[in-house]
Amino acid sequence: MAGYRDLLVWQSAMQIAEDVYRLTEHFPKQEMFGLTSQTRRSAISISSNIAEGHGRNSAKEFHHFLGIALGSLAELETQLLLSGRFNYIEQAQLIHALKATDETAKMLKGLQKSLKSTNN
Repeated sequence: MAGYRDLLVWQSAMQIAEDVYRLTEHFPKQEMFGLTSQTRRSAISISSNIAEGHGRNSAKEFHHFLGIALGSLAELETQLLLSGRFNYIEQAQLIHALKATDETAKMLKGLQKSLKSTNN
């Protein structure tokens, strides 16, 4: 298997993290240690868990860390939806961000399925 940086799902997760940092730059200052920080941490966690799982050199552990990445992705989606409800991001930005998370979730699940079939 190629390095984790070659994985399209990792590249997609990195783009999401970059986009989230840009989106949250304009959140209210009182959210710096609340929603801003939590949203950024969950966005970073997605690509970080893909990389960590890949580095474990075990398909079973990689599968496990992809599950953690999926959890971080769901957490991020929830935080983005809250940000939309609080009018911290525009509806168009929210829709774009959720499309990106949906696509990344599909890739993560596909990779998990591939790893599972390789193990059987």
